[in-house]
Amino acid sequence: MKISVIGGTGLIGSQVVTILQAQGHQAVPHSTSTGLNLLTGAGLPEALAGADVVVNLTNSPTFDDASPAFFRTTMENLLSEAGTAQVGHAVILSIVGVDQVPDLDYYRAKVLQEELLEAGPVPYSIVRATQFFEFMDAVLSWTADENTVRLPATPIQPIAAADVAQAVADVATGAPLNGIRDIAGPETFGLDDLGRITLAAHGDNRTVVTDPGAGMFAAMKGDVLIAKEGAVITRTSYRDWLTK
Repeated sequence: MKISVIGGTGLIGSQVVTILQAQGHQAVPHSTSTGLNLLTGAGLPEALAGADVVVNLTNSPTFDDASPAFFRTTMENLLSEAGTAQVGHAVILSIVGVDQVPDLDYYRAKVLQEELLEAGPVPYSIVRATQFFEFMDAVLSWTADENTVRLPATPIQPIAAADVAQAVADVATGAPLNGIRDIAGPETFGLDDLGRITLAAHGDNRTVVTDPGAGMFAAMKGDVLIAKEGAVITRTSYRDWLTK
């Protein structure tokens, strides 16, 4: 099977390519570094030529009010060319609970991406993942100073990027879902507690202060970021991942 992986040199995409190639598929990574520009469409016909599946893992360069325009343009370009090339399956990666956080520009932009895919000409699958383990250091940095890290107690169910990549590869090689598959890690934490676990593992003596208004995750109300019944639950625990 020939699978074009757009964004195939990034954190998830590079692992998806490795998994698919190990399975014997012709998985080809595409990104700006290989000459593909989804915003202009440059290189897109070549990237999709002969492809059975396209996996789109590109991301907006910003999380602000510019992100909807990015996802609209890139998805419209991709779906138009995929329809012309008669690609049989289009896959994107999204976020668990993305449609329940209307106050965030980026989450609204990802919902738009999903809606464009659903309305497009190509059979599709949407993989929604919870927050990646690998992003935790960045989350800590948003609201930190030299002595403290301020975090809300927002419940999250984080997942290893390697497990996300495996889930995306599994979906890409299967029949189109024409729907959504949720994936999540095996444990639920308050974000503030997860911060304490992370700092301790790094030997960082800063104090985590529980602050309901701190950072982007303060906008996540209730358990919107927790996987619901029917989700695929992966096996890698956060503490095990920290020790690798």
